[in-house]
Amino acid sequence: MPAIRYFFVLLVLLTACRADRKTDAPITSTPDSKVTRTLETPDALLGQLFVDVQLNRIFEDGKTFVDCTAKYPYETIVEKYAQEKDEPDFDLRDFVLNNFDVPISISSDFKSDPNRSAVEHVEALWPVLQRESDIDAEGSSLIPLPEPYIVPGGRFREVYYWDSYFTMLGLAESGEYERIENMLDNFAHLIETVGHIPNGNRTYYITRSQPPFFAQMIKLLAEHKGKQIYTKYREALKKEYEFWMDGKKAKEKPIRHCVATPVGVLNRYFDRGNTPRQESYWEDYTQVQKMGGGEKMYRDLRSGAESGWDYTSRWFADGESIETIETTDIIPVDLNALLYGMEDLLTQCYAEDVTYVALLKTSMRARKEFLDTYSWNANDGVFEDYNWVKKQRTPIKSLAMTFPLFFKMADQKQADAVASYIENHFLKPGGVVTTLYHTGEQWDAPNGWAPLHWMTVVGLQNYGHENLAKTIAERWVALNEKVYKNTGKFVEKYNVEDMGLEAGGGEYPVQDGFGWSNGVYLALKAYVGNGR
Repeated sequence: MPAIRYFFVLLVLLTACRADRKTDAPITSTPDSKVTRTLETPDALLGQLFVDVQLNRIFEDGKTFVDCTAKYPYETIVEKYAQEKDEPDFDLRDFVLNNFDVPISISSDFKSDPNRSAVEHVEALWPVLQRESDIDAEGSSLIPLPEPYIVPGGRFREVYYWDSYFTMLGLAESGEYERIENMLDNFAHLIETVGHIPNGNRTYYITRSQPPFFAQMIKLLAEHKGKQIYTKYREALKKEYEFWMDGKKAKEKPIRHCVATPVGVLNRYFDRGNTPRQESYWEDYTQVQKMGGGEKMYRDLRSGAESGWDYTSRWFADGESIETIETTDIIPVDLNALLYGMEDLLTQCYAEDVTYVALLKTSMRARKEFLDTYSWNANDGVFEDYNWVKKQRTPIKSLAMTFPLFFKMADQKQADAVASYIENHFLKPGGVVTTLYHTGEQWDAPNGWAPLHWMTVVGLQNYGHENLAKTIAERWVALNEKVYKNTGKFVEKYNVEDMGLEAGGGEYPVQDGFGWSNGVYLALKAYVGNGR
C-alpha cells in the first residue's frame, strides 16, 4: 500500500461571479487526520480562468475541464492567462489544450466481442473499469486512494459512493471479493481522512456525499468473510454515521443534514456549498441567473446531486420543472431508510455499548414512526417524501417507496399496498419506471435504473411478493440483454417503457461502461436462475 501522505485541510469555494458571497464554515479534515498538503478545488486554484472556461463552454461537458490535469504549476498557468488573454489572437481553447492534459472516457476504447454472452462481457469489463491505487499528483483534482477500485465508466473516471454498492453485487457474483474489500478499504480511508465518503474522490465533490450505502457494503462482504468484517470497519462506519448526524441537535431550524420533527431528528440531503457545481458550472449558473435565484437554489441543485437522483420531479415544488427545485426542504423516504439500516448495523457492531445502542434504537424508532405517521399515504398505499417547510407530503410517487421494504421498516399491510401500486403503475415492459412523470429529467419516466431495480426486487422479496419481484427482475435482465445484443454495451440507464428507444434526459449523453448496470445485471441474472 502506498504511503498515505495526502489530505484535506480546507475547501475554498471561489467564483468570480459572486465574490462577496457567504458560505458555510469550511469543511476540515478530522482532528486525527494526517494532513500534509491542502487539497483545493479547481475554481480556487484557477480563479477567472476557471470561470471563463466553464461559461464559454470550451468543453461540451463541464466535467471534462475539472478532470483535466495541469501540465504546469497552477500559479504559472494563471499568470500566463492574465498576460495573454487580452491579446488579439488569443484562443481560449488552444490555451487550455496547451496547459492541461484532457482526460479520456473510461472503457471508450473497449471493443466488445460479439461471441461473448452478456455475462462474459460484464466479467471481461471488470479489469477495464478498474483503476489502480493512485499517486498523489499535483495538478489533478483526483483525491488519491490507496487501493485499486472500480469506476462506473464513460465520463465517470473516479469512484462513486452509492454506485459502488451495486457494482459490488456483481463483483460478488464474479467471486471478486478482494476487489470488494479494496474498495471498502478506500471508503474507510476517505472517512478517516476527509471525514465522510464524498460523492466521488475528486476535490470538487468534497462538499457533499451520496446515498449512504457503506453499511450495506460492509454487510455484503461480511456475508462472505464473516463478522470480523464488522469489527474491521465499525469505527469507519460510526464516523460516517456521525457525518450524517452532525446536526442532530437541530431544534428550531435544520442543521446541515438534520431536521427536527415532532418524533425526533430526521435527515435530508444537504450540500455545504452554495455556488455552481464545478463540474456543471455553466448549467447551474445559467439556471440560477435565469430564475434570479441565489444561494438557496445553488444549494438545492447541489443537494439534488447528493441524492444521486439528479434530477427528478421528487425535488421540484411543482413536480414538473427544475426551476422550482427545493431539495433541502424535503425529508426523503430513501435517505431515512438507509440511515435506519446504518443504525441497525451499528447496533450489531457495537452490541457491547449499551448506551450507544439505546440511542441508535431510539433513532430507529423515530424514523419508523415518521414514515408511518408523516410519509405514509394511506389512500394510495405508498410512502412519499415529506416537505418539512410546507408540513405536508409531496405528491410525487417514486421507487423511493421501496426502500422501507428493503430495510424491513414496513408492516405487511403497507408492503402489500406498495406491491400492488408498483404492479399497477410502475411495472413496464422493461422493468419498473423510476417515477410516473415525464419531465425530461433522467430520474423520471420513462427511465429505469439498475440500483432501483435491485432495491425494488429485494424489498418485494422481503414481504413475500416473489412473483412480482421475479417478473421485474426478468424484464430488466431481458432489457439489458436486448440492448447488449444490439449495441455490445451496458449503459447507465434504460428506457423501460419503450424498449426500442434509448433512455434520455440529464446533463450529459447516456454513458456506457457501466459499473452498477453490470453489477445488478449479474445479481439479478443469478436470481432469476438463468445461469451463466
